[in-house]
Amino acid sequence: MIKALLFDKDGTLFDFAATWEAWANSFLTRLGKGDADRSALLGQKIGFDVRTQTFSADSIAIAGTPGEIVEALAPQVSDMTKADLLQLLNYEAENAPQAEAVPLIALLEEFKARGLALGVATNDAEGPARAHLGEAGVTGHFDFIAGFDSGYGAKPTSGQLLAFAKAVGLAPSEVAMIGDSLHDMVAGRAAGMACVAVLTGMATRQDLEAAADVVLPDIGHLPAWLDSRSQ
Repeated sequence: MIKALLFDKDGTLFDFAATWEAWANSFLTRLGKGDADRSALLGQKIGFDVRTQTFSADSIAIAGTPGEIVEALAPQVSDMTKADLLQLLNYEAENAPQAEAVPLIALLEEFKARGLALGVATNDAEGPARAHLGEAGVTGHFDFIAGFDSGYGAKPTSGQLLAFAKAVGLAPSEVAMIGDSLHDMVAGRAAGMACVAVLTGMATRQDLEAAADVVLPDIGHLPAWLDSRSQ
């Protein structure tokens, strides 16, 4: 029986494109310092087309960590240290507009009413993650929030996932990992959790179905999925 739900953030709780295309445009514009060609070059390094305002399917920004984005950009940004670049990235991330994948408060309250423990495991930094959850008014609904810099590692390794299970006193087999990327599914499988994929990120059903136990349109379909498992 599933007793806890662990959510990825971007592309799962929040629609990926609506949030991160705006972030990438703002962040790369600042790095380019008014030089459109430079911004375009920097965008190529992280798989973002500044002309069309879209990410490529293999963009490091989709499932990578801020640290990995910094490593990709640093050789092209010699006037900033990696620490300064990460600080700017996180600042822009905290201020990126958030578009909820579904109305979150009502859904999370339903999960709590079912007695489910809830957590967030994201490859974003913990600070921006808490800012985004706070903006949506849902921080208090979660029993656990971890980013890539929280001390548990980053997905696709299972450290965050196992830390959540330990924090809520459950076996990993009693937890469902919900996410929009293969990183989420690989981490969930490694942790011994049920793996639920959603289609509010950049990956397609075809990308995810072989790695997931089930693929849902969005997290709003989780209550029906939970009900189907208890029948």
